[in-house]
Amino acid sequence: MGFDLEGLTAAVEARGRVTRVVIADIRGSSPREVGAAMLVWKDGQSGTIGGGTLEFEAAIAARKQVQGTVLGSHALGPDLGQCCGGVVTLLSEVYDASRLAALDDEIVLRPVKTGADGATPLAVKRLLANARGQGLRPQPQLVDGWMVEPVHHPEVPLWIWGAGHVGRALVDVLSPLPDFSITWVDTAAERFPSDIPKGVTSVPAVDPALLVPHAPVKAQHLVLTYSHTLDLALCHSLLGHGFAFAGLIGSATKWARFRSRLAALGHSAEQISRITCPIGDPALGKHPQMIAVGVAAQLLRRDMAKEMKKDHSA
Repeated sequence: MGFDLEGLTAAVEARGRVTRVVIADIRGSSPREVGAAMLVWKDGQSGTIGGGTLEFEAAIAARKQVQGTVLGSHALGPDLGQCCGGVVTLLSEVYDASRLAALDDEIVLRPVKTGADGATPLAVKRLLANARGQGLRPQPQLVDGWMVEPVHHPEVPLWIWGAGHVGRALVDVLSPLPDFSITWVDTAAERFPSDIPKGVTSVPAVDPALLVPHAPVKAQHLVLTYSHTLDLALCHSLLGHGFAFAGLIGSATKWARFRSRLAALGHSAEQISRITCPIGDPALGKHPQMIAVGVAAQLLRRDMAKEMKKDHSA
């Protein structure tokens, strides 16, 4: 996770002035990781730095903070009675429209510690240079009195085909997760709910299969329309286009029928096997929300395994 500039901008537009509290550093254990943040305003808040007394006390302090930057450490056990036992450094900053306008849209970099001046420290320059050299974004961290946070951009394109009960449950479960950029497709505008979650792009299309070529080849797809004919057309188009993951909702009987029909359309058994059916965890049952929970877990496990493989090969 990085600096949620979009979320902060929306909050400032709605509230006028917002205090952002972020975990800047950790020694020992902590309920959340460095970079986890919450937004606090006069009569509300969003996000979380881990809950418990730490979050409660930080929210109270944030509401009293009128301007500027506050950096402070908190011993979770001795000071706050939390069982994690580590020491957490919190950075609390007040934002309004003028301060937002000064932020970079790729890396938010600023001095936050007393005595840190306007000259970027050599350690920070090295960190940024190494990240660029490796083609990576730096992790959120406190370096020589400067806070370094890459602006968060959802990096996993996810296309959900179908806005029925299961499609809606999937969007409800997956849209709050920070890394998914969701495109939601169905055959008509009236098939979507009136309230589309933030960050989800709904696309009505009379023939959804014609949209497949517009999806990135690295996209993940969940196919669960109201029509087996449309599901088959989407699977056929996806196999011809390419994808990182494609999941189809259905029974073993449906998948056996689809495998036969996709083979007749010219796809090899190896190609067809790239489609996952059924999706989720059948043991959880067929309730839409349970299907959504199973599918979310499946996608997250897949992405975590991919990241671990990348780390081991680095």
